[in-house]
Amino acid sequence: MKILIVEDEIKLNKALSTGLQNHGYAVESAFDGEEGEKMARINAYDLILLDVMMPKRDGVEVCTNLRKAGKKTPILMLTAKDAIEDRVNGLDAGADDYLIKPFAFEELLARVRTLFRRAPLTTTDVFTLDGLTLDTRTQKVTYKIAGGASTRDTKNSDAKEPAEKELTLTLREYALLEYFLRNKDTVLTRGDLLEHVWDINYDSMSNVVDVHLKNLRKKLPKIYAKRIKTIWGKGYKLI
Repeated sequence: MKILIVEDEIKLNKALSTGLQNHGYAVESAFDGEEGEKMARINAYDLILLDVMMPKRDGVEVCTNLRKAGKKTPILMLTAKDAIEDRVNGLDAGADDYLIKPFAFEELLARVRTLFRRAPLTTTDVFTLDGLTLDTRTQKVTYKIAGGASTRDTKNSDAKEPAEKELTLTLREYALLEYFLRNKDTVLTRGDLLEHVWDINYDSMSNVVDVHLKNLRKKLPKIYAKRIKTIWGKGYKLI
């Protein structure tokens, strides 16, 4: 999932960017309202973190302009202004949520997950594919082993193999799998995957999608790997 951070405080912008990237999100940054609005109009984002008090154009104006332009991307406003009137103005401008500075990064992550749950057809933090489970809260991917016994099953002390095993994925492999699970049964082009899983620094002419997808398929048990279908001439689809 790709997030745009529009925040003029350079240290905070970089800290948020690093923290979100460490949790598997693709992140792009803008440092003033004018730049942020331009990027939000041109590029596809799954979420925008928007500061209120910024040079050139404040966050309320940016939010208002984006909504008037038909942009429905979820917007989480960040501000040090905690008066009720300020919050009302932000929400009336079209923001989906409001977070007052200073805030704990863990709270920001929780707000981000909540906004992603409000997206069309998404009502959960946990995505499943038969016995495969991806939990966005813990960033763990596990799958059930046929015939295995759970490590919590105290009645069967002779069990040698757990019923559930965790997959070790890179952040990009995790992000790819999450995006497929969020868009099950939908044909996703390479452009779709590049827009929502990679940041602005990727080389659109490279085979980065193919390489990471190949690695993801190798790590997934065959029963799941074969469900990521290549749709020749179009892209990929998880069925």
